[in-house]
Amino acid sequence: MNRSEMTAHVLKRLDESGADIARLWAQGGAGTPTRHVAIDNLFPEEVALEIFRAFPQRGEGFRASASFRERKHTSYEFDRHPLILADVTFALQDPRVAARVGELTGMKGLEPDPHLYAGGLSMMLKGDFLNPHIDNSHEKTRAKYRRVNLLYYVAPDWREENGGNLELWDPKVTRPVTILSAFNRLVLMETNKDSWHSVSPVATDAPRCCVSNYYFSDVSPTGEDYYHVTSFTGRPGQVLRRAWGRIDNAARKFARSRLGMTRKTDAGYEGGLAKGD
Repeated sequence: MNRSEMTAHVLKRLDESGADIARLWAQGGAGTPTRHVAIDNLFPEEVALEIFRAFPQRGEGFRASASFRERKHTSYEFDRHPLILADVTFALQDPRVAARVGELTGMKGLEPDPHLYAGGLSMMLKGDFLNPHIDNSHEKTRAKYRRVNLLYYVAPDWREENGGNLELWDPKVTRPVTILSAFNRLVLMETNKDSWHSVSPVATDAPRCCVSNYYFSDVSPTGEDYYHVTSFTGRPGQVLRRAWGRIDNAARKFARSRLGMTRKTDAGYEGGLAKGD
């Protein structure tokens, strides 16, 4: 299945699931203010397996991150990986897909991000995690607001006890709602200044693989102007990490807004659309 066929198939699955997506999105998130919906069986199973097998099984060619905030492996250097990984990533970035997601969620004016600002390929190995955080409010020029995360999971036979699952939190980050990182599942999740989320520590030797995309718009989610960097805190009971997170978030916001500095993980894909267009 090439990129054009993938795009057509995603549009087909959105149409097939459209009524459920619109209903669940309108209902909001039970136990969390973050609206979200899961679309299972996004591609035929053999295609999803081919995507998974294209990931290097121990993170070769991926950039490792390790701090109190997160431990993970990421890449948007598609020339280093099989073409199918670029194809699935940019199929989800197709403007027609973004427009259809906008129609189903009621978010008008959604725009894809071919530069993959903080998006791309993600792998988590045993012990990797992503602490509770809210995403950067904008893309790197600060002209558009981040509105939707699209998280496509491709690790086969993934079970809740494996860890590595998406967690959506209440505003005070006291209790999560867990969404299983199930094989061949696409999760749509809104992004705003209250959408605290995390990934639980991976507890298995199997790699947890995800294709991450984001959509943006000119319109603020709240109707008001605001700005924040990706802001982390600790899990319940991690008192020191919560205290350090407040200091770290303030320091990085100052560096970003006053000094124009950015994290390497936010740099984005500078090549425009990847090979295969």
